[in-house]
Amino acid sequence: MRKKLTIVGAGFVGSTCAQWAVAKELADIVLIDIFGEATKGKALDLYEATPVLGSDCRIVGGDNYELTKNSDVVVITAGLPRKPGMSRDELLAKNTSIVKTVTENIVKYSPNCILVIVSNPLDAMAYVAYKVSRFPKNRVIGMAGVLDSARFRSFIAEELNVSVEDVHGFVLGGHGDTMVPMVPYCSVGGIPLTEIISKERLDAIVERTRNGGAEIVNLLKTGSAYSAPAASVIQMVEAILKDKKRVLPVAAYLDGEYGAKGCFVGVLAKLGAQGVEKIYELKLGEQQKKDLKNSIEHVKELVAGLQI
Repeated sequence: MRKKLTIVGAGFVGSTCAQWAVAKELADIVLIDIFGEATKGKALDLYEATPVLGSDCRIVGGDNYELTKNSDVVVITAGLPRKPGMSRDELLAKNTSIVKTVTENIVKYSPNCILVIVSNPLDAMAYVAYKVSRFPKNRVIGMAGVLDSARFRSFIAEELNVSVEDVHGFVLGGHGDTMVPMVPYCSVGGIPLTEIISKERLDAIVERTRNGGAEIVNLLKTGSAYSAPAASVIQMVEAILKDKKRVLPVAAYLDGEYGAKGCFVGVLAKLGAQGVEKIYELKLGEQQKKDLKNSIEHVKELVAGLQI
């Protein structure tokens, strides 16, 4: 019996998630959105591509949460997207209400699922879903670090003209301007990054990574990134559905790790059938400690402003 994946929000991110999932033949898929008829159409269109792709996934869409019953994983992308000049933080109040409603409906029909949160501001919305769902902390995960790390790695590969496959690195902290690329842990083909790239260029890449989402928003004018975010979501979903035990940077609920409690922050974690199965607490240099503490404090400020 195939696994069941629900994606709430059938916009660019949600529908692209469905495409990646179908291409990988991960699960039967349910697309949910307030625009029910259009969502049915998107699901039908994607299902009609399955013979070409050689994928036996079933895809349905609509606005009725009963369709989501007994989902194994639920991805929440629903929410207002960022517009040019808008920070993730400005989305806080509006998207809190949306994520709260979505989570309540999901829990009603899939009380044993794992939630993957994509809605922004990411770290705060993961906290909303955690509090509303009352799920164990391992079953609510935010997608941020995989995306931020992918951006970091792609910029490094571009700078050095090497394969992205040989660039290894990751980003910790909150999803936004305070994220912390872990430069001391980054390498290219096993060579420490600091040995093959100048500090000036590396600092510029770190800054571009921090503003990666805003760069795309400003270029698109009327939307935000969706291809890389969707691919990042599906990497996490695949790790969970296939119990792959992948070690990935994700927004996980901290309960003392890195000196933080009661908030979702980007950390390295093992993802498997139980969701977050282990958090890895790394040894950090003084600058990384300072930067991560600053990032955690920013997340805490967002959480303090929530009205759940």
